[in-house]
Amino acid sequence: MSRLPTLITPELQERYTPVGRIVALVGCAVSIAAPFLPWAWSGDALDNMTIAGYPSPLQMIALVLAAIIGGLLIASWLIKPDRLPWRIGWIRGAKAGTFWLLLYIALILVSIAVELGGLVNVVYGGWIALVGAVLVFGGTRFLVPERQPTLASAVAKPWIEILAIVALMAVALFGTAFALNHDDGGSFVSFLAAAGGFIAILFRTGVMSWLTGVSERHRKVLILAAFVVAFLFPFTQNGSDANMSIATQILIFAATAMGLNMVVGLAGLLDLGYVAFLGAGAFTAAVLSRSAFSTVNFHPPFIVVVLISGCVAATLGLLIGSPTLRVSGDYLAIVTLAFGEIFRITMINLDGQAGPNLTNGSNGIPAIPDLSILGFDFGKPHVVFGITLGRFSNYFFLLLFLLALVILVFVRLNASRIGRGWVAIREDERAAEAMGVNVFGLKLFAFAGGAFLAGVAGSVKAHVDVSVTPDQYVFLTSAFLLAAIVLGGMGTVLGVLVGSVLLNLLPEKLRFVADYRLLLFGLLLIIMMRFRPEGLVANQRRQLEFHEEDEELVERVQEELDETGEMREATR
Repeated sequence: MSRLPTLITPELQERYTPVGRIVALVGCAVSIAAPFLPWAWSGDALDNMTIAGYPSPLQMIALVLAAIIGGLLIASWLIKPDRLPWRIGWIRGAKAGTFWLLLYIALILVSIAVELGGLVNVVYGGWIALVGAVLVFGGTRFLVPERQPTLASAVAKPWIEILAIVALMAVALFGTAFALNHDDGGSFVSFLAAAGGFIAILFRTGVMSWLTGVSERHRKVLILAAFVVAFLFPFTQNGSDANMSIATQILIFAATAMGLNMVVGLAGLLDLGYVAFLGAGAFTAAVLSRSAFSTVNFHPPFIVVVLISGCVAATLGLLIGSPTLRVSGDYLAIVTLAFGEIFRITMINLDGQAGPNLTNGSNGIPAIPDLSILGFDFGKPHVVFGITLGRFSNYFFLLLFLLALVILVFVRLNASRIGRGWVAIREDERAAEAMGVNVFGLKLFAFAGGAFLAGVAGSVKAHVDVSVTPDQYVFLTSAFLLAAIVLGGMGTVLGVLVGSVLLNLLPEKLRFVADYRLLLFGLLLIIMMRFRPEGLVANQRRQLEFHEEDEELVERVQEELDETGEMREATR
């Protein structure tokens, strides 16, 4: 793994470790005290940082982050490594957290300056917080980090591990609700930096490795907790449809990306026209709906519409895949890109003039009515436990159920012989064919299966969006779907979910830089490809593929594999 060059040599670290620890602890004390001072001249910036003695929520986050870093530094000083059965990365975690603390405070000060019209509006408390963060960051540079943590093999009592999963899910729920309820762009970006700091500390101390092991031992509890957290999310929005509309689009995007992940992440087929399958499902559902602009007089129940939409998209996948999957690499990418454009133009031409009147051409099919399943009207608000759930909250629950089914299909296929065949094709197509793998058949199945999942997602999207037009399904959407998989981590479920959330949430919260959103997105991808090409949430195989030269990573992964094997043997 590539590392940034440093001017602080090991000799300097060893010589100035005591001084560095003192400087870092002083910086932590300053950073903890600074939130009790005013940071901004006016309360119009961020969340009102003008009152002395009463920290705002964003100031409290800085205080907590600084307190955690200080606790790690004190623990590394007082607790001897031989007193614990496992190695914990006290200094590693502190060093990782200091960077994010400095970034967090710097972003807050910049936001205050931008929103109030200059750095003159940053008062003394903000500058003291910045000085404290600089002291912490500089002091920890002289501390020598410990060996790699070994918490991955730590096993606690089952009730403690289950409690840890519940606590983690609760933090994720309230953290997400807190972030979404901040419409201010500066607050949102600053919160992301703070969240990055907490996550970096978990990784560098080894706690995340322990949580990974806990998740493996209590997989059913983790899945249940995640589902409960997602189910409770609409109840944290006080009946607001603003954030729930974003949440529904994220779930639609994630369900669609999961199908593309089957094609790209597992089978290794580069598809740049995948949005056509999503559009096929949406147009099929729109045509079969009871809209006044529908062009056919056939309106089956919604469950039938979902199946028809998926089958139509899968048929298109078979039609485009049969003649084109004989090619691979760049040629396949060009063919699928052309197919995406052909689909959009075809939908425009089905207007009754250039072709049969099926989609109303570029006008599409508007006024698609809301779903009504078993007497439940998704378009009307409902009161549950005294909380009003609006239209998008209703669709959120339906999409949550749909996403659960899509993930189940993906996971089961990935663990089957079919999934192993896809991975073999992705790694080396010729070797897989020589070993008897039906390369063309599995490729075609991946294409059709991924198209089916996209068509199912599109059938719900048509009712959520109320209207369907050809201009909604352009190449840029395919590019974003592919970017979500690459950014999150190809071949993984959690990676696709993370990538989908980031690529849908960030544009909505960064409207204050609307002219530069694509530029920032491009820079983010460049940084990711440079420092973490395997994605944010990558499996060990792909991580080793991209970082074969990193001996420390290879040794750590080998240790984790050995420890996992020993735990499995012990539990038999």
